[in-house]
Amino acid sequence: MKFYNREKELAFLNEIEQASVESAQMTFIVGRRRIGKTSLVIKSIEQKTSLYFFIAKKSEPLLCDEFVIEIKRKLNVEIFGELKSFKAVFGYLIELSKTTHFTLIIDEFQEFYTVNPSVYSDMQNIWDANKASARINLILCGSVYSLMTRIFEQSKEPLFGRATKRLFLKEFNVDTIKEILADNYPNYTAEDLLAFYMVSGGVAKYVELLVEAKAFTLKNILDEVFSENSLFLDEGKNVLIDEFGKDYGNYFSILSLIASSKTSRPEIESILEIQTGGYLDKLEKEFKLIRKIRPVFAKPNSRSVKYFIQDNFLNFWFRFIYKYSSAIEIGNLNYVKNIVLRDYKTYSGKVLEKYFTSQLRIHSNYSTIGPYWEKANQNEIDIIAINDIKKRIVIVEVKRQRKNINLLLLQKKASAIMQKYNDYKIDFKGLSMADM
Repeated sequence: MKFYNREKELAFLNEIEQASVESAQMTFIVGRRRIGKTSLVIKSIEQKTSLYFFIAKKSEPLLCDEFVIEIKRKLNVEIFGELKSFKAVFGYLIELSKTTHFTLIIDEFQEFYTVNPSVYSDMQNIWDANKASARINLILCGSVYSLMTRIFEQSKEPLFGRATKRLFLKEFNVDTIKEILADNYPNYTAEDLLAFYMVSGGVAKYVELLVEAKAFTLKNILDEVFSENSLFLDEGKNVLIDEFGKDYGNYFSILSLIASSKTSRPEIESILEIQTGGYLDKLEKEFKLIRKIRPVFAKPNSRSVKYFIQDNFLNFWFRFIYKYSSAIEIGNLNYVKNIVLRDYKTYSGKVLEKYFTSQLRIHSNYSTIGPYWEKANQNEIDIIAINDIKKRIVIVEVKRQRKNINLLLLQKKASAIMQKYNDYKIDFKGLSMADM
């Protein structure tokens, strides 16, 4: 699959690389697994002198042997003596960069916690002593979000404050997903687009897997996901267990309930019969997996709160794969696939709301975008977009089929908003799959 939609990120990394010719740069890149970090950094250093180190879970001397081979091959240098510790390898490279400019990429950087946690202190000391005269472009990538942000953003950590730049890599937006479908399946329908967006969520690896399998329709996508040797079936565990550690069971239970529309804390706690405040707080702030949503116009301290999983694929995985893992474990994949088909219209309707919310955000015309509801979930409105400068509010109802949109009912639901914001221009709009 060709390389898509990272022009801004490539330009950003190119600027950093140019700056590193004059002064040492340390950039950390964070993004969930499969988002395309490695592909991005490899693309960014094409035709440039560079080294790529992958931190596998193996002994430090074995890793360093691999790194020495890479250094000799890529930089065409002779190394006298043994470099058996990363401290020695990094010290050698920093010294070399004073006379030879190059880029060093260290992938899965958080794994040094497993290999040798003292590496971070060693790097800090070497960096601080030499950065003024070094000419290295140091790029540090990681896919365990909580550990990477801890390494660079917690004040007690050795590398706190050392990074000169940071990049948080996100999923492809809906416009890029359309471009990918247009290139690979030009006659795609709105239903195809919705299903592709629902499962891939714009995550580069999932997009690539579906494109390689030529899975562009709902049927073909589900056939691929629920095939016997599917890489999708264990993906939730593969992505998240390193994040959660031994507490993953409670986190998984909470995420499964949120994916099944149990989106308030009281609902979750009534089912699990445990206090979930700490878990929800970490899921939102430390792991960045869920979003806390208050209704548009609500006060910041309002207790009217719902939680949503941000990642389309993980939402799908917890809703259908994790929830029915017992059926999957005994190989009854068709059973689960039929549950998806049974619930598809309702489930995809919520995905469609997210799709249009994402599109509104792309155009950057609004200061606030989100859902709205009143006490006891009364008068729920799918999307409200506000432009406070132009004093304009767009109130949107989303339905899969245009014939089911009722703008008169929407206006009735919004009566309290119309009274309170009578100096704003309020537009009512219906969006359906025909508008995708």
